[in-house]
Amino acid sequence: MNFSTCIEEGFRGCVLVSREGERIYEQAFGYADYANGRKNTLDTKFPTASAGKVFVAVAILQLIEAGKLQLTDTLGNLIPMDWKAIDTDITVRQLLTHTSGIPDYFDESIMEDYVELWRDYPNYKIRRSSDLLPLFLEKPMMYPKGERFQYNNTGFVVLGMIIESVTGQLFDEYLKEHIFEPAGMMDTGYYELDRLPAKCANAYIYDEERGDYYTNIYSVDVKGTGAGGAFTTVLDILKFWNCLFAGEFISLDMVNEMTSIQASDDEDSYGYGIWIGVMEDGRCIPNFMGCDPGVSFVTSFDRTKETCIIVVSNYGDNVWKIRKNIADM
Repeated sequence: MNFSTCIEEGFRGCVLVSREGERIYEQAFGYADYANGRKNTLDTKFPTASAGKVFVAVAILQLIEAGKLQLTDTLGNLIPMDWKAIDTDITVRQLLTHTSGIPDYFDESIMEDYVELWRDYPNYKIRRSSDLLPLFLEKPMMYPKGERFQYNNTGFVVLGMIIESVTGQLFDEYLKEHIFEPAGMMDTGYYELDRLPAKCANAYIYDEERGDYYTNIYSVDVKGTGAGGAFTTVLDILKFWNCLFAGEFISLDMVNEMTSIQASDDEDSYGYGIWIGVMEDGRCIPNFMGCDPGVSFVTSFDRTKETCIIVVSNYGDNVWKIRKNIADM
């Protein structure tokens, strides 16, 4: 198959396609460091925005299987603090499925650009999940808990805090120890933008007025939280999928529960921390994605066809169209 025809001209980032355990297409495009001409490669670490929610979900399910947590556990019991007007009876399951109604610090239904958050609250203050509390703690509930499905970033910030409360570790340290290292995902982690390790890609935003690119270092959290922000490579994401479906993180029964529809609306279906694409022939294809200023990422795994597709861009290019083109082929 000539997958290169699926890649739009001018795309910047990486694409990997695997089928039946064999990598059948892999290619890098554009620059990780535009000014210095450092090219993207297959082992470039890309920021992935909300894609990290799936790692948090796996960690929560691990803790459930270990008997340290239950889906019915409530916010008030797990993190005893003054939650203001937030319902303390919100459950772990409702947080996992975006049905909690907790006030969203970045409500994508009314806010268009993530950079809006940092006009009055410096992004360099965000180095832990709890650092986001001031952005939502004083807000009212969006709707009564359990009433409906509505994508919610705060819910996963709180799940990151729950991991910390239950384990006594920072959530990203727990993920490193229990997901990334066991899977051999040695190029995946939550890095501070002012302390990036080697082989990380800068994320670029185009300035229409000046006709050039600038990095997103003032447009996103300086370090990722439970809501997202992991850096990873396309190769590590393939390892993640393979380990997930091999039952190496959580039991296969739990994997099936995670990748089954747990909540939905007229347009979208969701499992636990993962989107579920329902095809015309009835197949359910789990996928996860992320989008920030200068960042776009999507990956899916069709278990029926044993096909994995991973597309990431550090210029915010349309990775969703490329993934669809490849899936259609």
